[in-house]
Amino acid sequence: MNILTLVVSALVFGIVILVHELGHYLVAKHNGIRVLEFSIGMGPAIWQTEKNGTNYSLRLLPVGGFVSMEGEDEDGKLLEDCVRQPEKEKASEQSYGSVEQNIPFPLARPKKRIAVLLAGACMNFLLGFLALFVLLSSPDSVIASRQIGEVDETSLSAQSGLQVGDTIVKVNGHRCIVAGDIFYELSRTENHQASFVVRRNGETVQLPAVRFGTTTDDQGNQHMQLGFRVYSVHKNFITVTVEAARSTVYYGRIIYTGILDIFRGRASINDLSGPVGIVSTIGEAVSYGWQDVINILALITINLGIVNLLPLPALDGGKALLVLAEAILHRPVPTKWQMAINAAGMAMLFALMIFATWQDILRIF
Repeated sequence: MNILTLVVSALVFGIVILVHELGHYLVAKHNGIRVLEFSIGMGPAIWQTEKNGTNYSLRLLPVGGFVSMEGEDEDGKLLEDCVRQPEKEKASEQSYGSVEQNIPFPLARPKKRIAVLLAGACMNFLLGFLALFVLLSSPDSVIASRQIGEVDETSLSAQSGLQVGDTIVKVNGHRCIVAGDIFYELSRTENHQASFVVRRNGETVQLPAVRFGTTTDDQGNQHMQLGFRVYSVHKNFITVTVEAARSTVYYGRIIYTGILDIFRGRASINDLSGPVGIVSTIGEAVSYGWQDVINILALITINLGIVNLLPLPALDGGKALLVLAEAILHRPVPTKWQMAINAAGMAMLFALMIFATWQDILRIF
């Protein structure tokens, strides 16, 4: 692991964290919620300044960040009071006035708090889209379509139904919006056989059992022979924008599916990567070129967005779920329950990070 890898890794982590926390910060400010501190990194502060009542800091360890809002870390009494007395909440917002003034986080209406909590993940998705837009705009990149442009007539896939001109709509029941969806689903198929739905001459055609041949490499690993190629798409601003948006959805989908696969038993928890594994992957990307680094950046930021939206304790999705429950029940979840849920969630996340880091170390050495 060289200095360049460490610098690029710190830059990638820093950008992803900055964008995530900036989402929380901007939406909090827009909704008139007082932000006490905006921090990038964890641990002791190596630089800080204060402006308009908010402390901005850069901390030693580039492994996280936070936006601290007034009332967020209190014992919950303020939250309980304002929810049990809606007229007090309304009066509090009126007393604080316009959005240029400061409202404690617990006194903001539930929809505003939910917007603040979800804004970080939304900014991560936006960053992923922009990274993929830059990547697809490069002269070396090619946008692959879902339309088959060439078929090896001797291949099993051709003999079992695929034809030139077919536009692949679904593979194994999963809709394909980019070419990556096709190859991802085929990589997960069993017995080298998959069901296809294609558009052929304007009609929908079902191909329930498309078969694929295999080859074996020098290490004894089997690889599927597709037997077909797809057309490329002419690149302009519109096609690049559409493909970047679709690819963002595609990345989110494979990350979400990967998480579900762990619970389904289709993937092992031992395959999880922590910070050490991610740095190692970034190091490999650096050796290949800037395009691979941008691709890893997109994958990491979309991954962070997906994970943070999961309705699990201590994550933004879990916190938003508690606020939603409060809005539905017209009363907050009891403080002791919130504290217990968040404490359990933090313990689980730390344990998972330690486990993933240990697995990274085992893989390296």
